[in-house]
This record gives sequence, C-alpha cells and structure tokens, in this order.
Amino acid sequence: MPDTPQEPPQHPGPESKTDLFVSFSLLALQGFGGVLAIVQRELVEKKRWLTREEFLEDWAVAQILPGPNVVNLSLMIGDRYFGMRGALAALAGMLAFPLVIVIAIAALFAGVSDVPQVQGALRGMGAVASGLITATGLKLIGALKSNVMGALACIALAAITFVAVAWLRIPLTWVLLGCGGVACSWAYKKLGAA
Repeated sequence: MPDTPQEPPQHPGPESKTDLFVSFSLLALQGFGGVLAIVQRELVEKKRWLTREEFLEDWAVAQILPGPNVVNLSLMIGDRYFGMRGALAALAGMLAFPLVIVIAIAALFAGVSDVPQVQGALRGMGAVASGLITATGLKLIGALKSNVMGALACIALAAITFVAVAWLRIPLTWVLLGCGGVACSWAYKKLGAA
C-alpha cells in the first residue's frame, strides 16, 4: 500500500501526523471505557474533521471491521489524511496512554475487586456509559435525513436490531448478517435507482 493519502474532504483536517497523535491521545484519555459520544463531539463538532454524515458512514464501517470501533475509526481517518504513517500515528495515539492506564488499574484493582462498593461503582459506570451511547444516537438521528434508505427505514432497522438483540437475545452475528444484509441490499438497490 503506498504511503500517499487519499483525496481529503474539503473541510478542515489534521495539520500533521503529530496533530493526529495528540488528538487521538486526548480522545482516548477523555473517553476511557466508552468514547462514542466524545469522538462524535470532538471530530464532528469541535475539530470539524468529519461532517455528521461522514461520521455515520465511517462509524458504520468501523463497527463491522474486527477490533474496537474507535481504533478502526482512528486508522481510517489517519489513512485518509496522511496514508499509512497517519494511520499508525492515530493508532498510537489511541493506544499508548490507555495501555499504561489499564496496566496500572489492573494492578490496583486486583487488591480491591471483591469489595462491594467497588462492584457497585462498576455497575454505576455501566449505566452512565449506556446513557452516553443513547444520547449520542439521538443526537445523530438528524443525519439520517440524507441517508439513501430514508430516515424511517433507518429507524425501523434500528428498532428491529434493538428488539432482536435486547429482547429476543439473538446473537449479534446473526442480527448483523440479517439486518445488515437487508440494509446493504436495500441501499444498493436505492443507489442503483438514483
């Protein structure tokens, strides 16, 4: 793969590979344990490296690739602006500081993992993370207006996915193949008609 970036979009982008590294390091440190809300706010609203529509498209691709979503997204953005070196700089930014923090927390947690207050705190953090993800999803609904399938179809697919995973307990792989396959086919058909 050549180390030449793709044609970047017409909006602002990172100034350098160092900017990518620092930006993704700060993102990783801000959203430790759940970064969707923070990544969307930083990359779309503050830095304006992506539009809401681009963010949704890139996030969708990042979710279906193996590995953590935000790491996949950092690789995609780094590659888009600075090729392979940019992808590696963004990846290093996403992983360097969290790795050090996780190792330190693991060493500290081993001694207090059985304490009921610690277990309660972890359950509370799970609820907060769930709320952040829900709020970000609601914030991004407006971007569905420009989706080729239409907002109603997207919302219907999201609802079907939620019911299948949360209530019916269908394994995510099957839901992804089923709903994702239907969505991809429908979008392909709509794009062919356009």
